[in-house]
Amino acid sequence: MVSRIAIILGVVFLMSFSTNGWSEDKILTMSTTTSTQSSGLLDVLLPQFEKNSGIKVKVIAKGTGAAIRDGKDGNVDIIFVHAKNREIAFVRDGFGTKRYPVMHNDFVLVGSKKDPASIKNISKISAVLKAIADKKATFISRGDDSGTHTKEQILWKNSGVPIVEQNKTIIKKGKKLEITSKFPVDSENWYFSIGQGMGKALTFADEKQAYTLSDRGTYIKFKYGKTPAIELDILNQGDAQLLNPYGIIPVNPKKHPHAKYQLAMEFVTWITGAQGQKLINDYRVQGKQLFYPDVIN
Repeated sequence: MVSRIAIILGVVFLMSFSTNGWSEDKILTMSTTTSTQSSGLLDVLLPQFEKNSGIKVKVIAKGTGAAIRDGKDGNVDIIFVHAKNREIAFVRDGFGTKRYPVMHNDFVLVGSKKDPASIKNISKISAVLKAIADKKATFISRGDDSGTHTKEQILWKNSGVPIVEQNKTIIKKGKKLEITSKFPVDSENWYFSIGQGMGKALTFADEKQAYTLSDRGTYIKFKYGKTPAIELDILNQGDAQLLNPYGIIPVNPKKHPHAKYQLAMEFVTWITGAQGQKLINDYRVQGKQLFYPDVIN
C-alpha cells in the first residue's frame, strides 16, 4: 500500500512539471518580434530573469502583427513588440492591461555600396524613398505585418510616392495570414514583398544588393555578429521618423482568465527595473550598442 501511494504521489509530482523540468505554473509565454530575438538580446535577458525569479519564459517570435494577434486570441500571457500605435490600440480595446515602455533603438535604411539611387547624402528618409522609387531601384520589404513593415508603410506614405493598398495572404510558420499591405504603385519590377522576418529580409537584400529598412539591432547582429556577415551598409539614419520604441504589455486576464498576469507583471517589473534596464544598456555586439533603455539610464 505504501509503495502504491508513493508511486501515485510521484506521478502527480512529475505531472506538475513540463518536459523541460519547469513547473507549468512557473512558465510565462511571451510573443515577441523576430527582430528582438534575432538581435540576441533575449539570450542575455531571459537567463538572468529566470535565475532571479524561478520563472521560465517561453518565447514565440514572429512579426508584431502576429504577436499582437496572439495576445488578442489569448495564446500568450504577454507581448513585447514595437509598433506603438498598435500597442495603444491593443490596450484601448481591452486585450492588454497597460503598455510599459522598455527600450528603443531606431530604423536604418541599408543597401549596397553601389547605391544606385544615390541616397547616401540625402538626410530625410522621405526624400530617400522618393529617390529609390524614381530610380526604380530594387527594394526588399518584409511584407509580414511586423512592426518594421508597419513603419515602412508609414514612411512610404509620408514620402509622397503614390501608394496602392492591397489585401494579400502570406504563409508564416505554416499558417495563412491575411494582411493589408501598402506599397508604391507600378512597383512590381523593383519592390519585392517577401513575407519574412528581418534576418531573412536582410539576407535577401544582401544577395540582391538591394535596399531595405531594418531595425538597427538586427542589422548590427547580421553585420558584425554573424558569419558570414552581410555586406550592406547603412545609407540613411537619424531622421526623427525612424525612432523605434519597444513596449511590453500583459494580456488582460479579464479578457482571457487563463492568462498568467502575476507572472507577466513579475517580468514587467524586472525588465523595467534596474537590473533589466542595465542589461539592455550594456548589451553590445562587437562593441556596438543595439538598444537604449527607456526607464532607467
